[in-house]
Amino acid sequence: MRKVGFVVYPGYQPMGLAVTSPFEIANAQAAEPVYDIRLLSKHGGLVRTSLGFHVSTEPFSGEPYDLIVVCASMEDASAETIEFIRHARAHCRRIAATCHGAFVLAEAGLLDGRRATCHWSRAGELRARYPKVRVEEDRIFIADGPVWTSAGMTAGIDLALALIEEDLGLEATRTVARRLVLYHRRAGGQAQFSTLLELEPKSDRIQSVLTYARRNLAGRLSVGDLAAVAHLSLRQFSRAFEAETGQTPAKAVENLRLEAARALMEDTNHTIDVVAQQTGFGDRNRMRRAFLRAFGQPPQAIRGQSRGYASIEESELAEA
Repeated sequence: MRKVGFVVYPGYQPMGLAVTSPFEIANAQAAEPVYDIRLLSKHGGLVRTSLGFHVSTEPFSGEPYDLIVVCASMEDASAETIEFIRHARAHCRRIAATCHGAFVLAEAGLLDGRRATCHWSRAGELRARYPKVRVEEDRIFIADGPVWTSAGMTAGIDLALALIEEDLGLEATRTVARRLVLYHRRAGGQAQFSTLLELEPKSDRIQSVLTYARRNLAGRLSVGDLAAVAHLSLRQFSRAFEAETGQTPAKAVENLRLEAARALMEDTNHTIDVVAQQTGFGDRNRMRRAFLRAFGQPPQAIRGQSRGYASIEESELAEA
């Protein structure tokens, strides 16, 4: 049986309890329990959550664990908790953190030189405080060797499902996801929030342009076309658009196309050529180059990850 410890400390967010549910369901689905689930804290006993109620925990120990997960808290971890995590790699196969828990792993030095993510609202802080960490805020979760991190809130469930998939395989994980009333799990590289939400235009004029662009991705969508929708001159439009969104019109359109293309690659069986045409890239080579710039992977690799393939076709990897 795989022993799984969830590290909690004062200010622990109750949402973190949801991360334990996939492991519980995996046990219920198996012929025999697969996971021995423990809640751990510095001294054991009751630990106050961010909502004021308490959860019962066991004290830290040096016994071996298959997996230790640091859960998010509204407060800083104690020196003893940091020290426990620092030495955890010596007696556990994998270590993970959800949301703000990434700060604990970083403070313990476990993220030095590794890729990691956390809730988008604190990614900049994580990058500034720990420059040795390769922070990628636009990810649902990241596995860098034996160290896993996830974005905030519900992303911890995606992380848990990915860990279970590594242990028990794709079909077992699909069964767990169905019990949780989830559409399997989101791929790790999926964006934490939508392009339109990220752009956050301040005026209805620019918002209407973005809405128009999203509805007409298969079209040309030149800067002149978008300026006409906004009823502005080309120069006025370009300046207003970048001032409100922080991006040029061309970059924003490409990001909208990438988001739409990625969704089609993950959720449909359309060929790459069809997806490229429907999202305005025009041809597969142009779309592939955009995917490599944005995600570091070609479209087919994204599709493979989203469906839980154990490997990607060698030809696609060679193209990357």
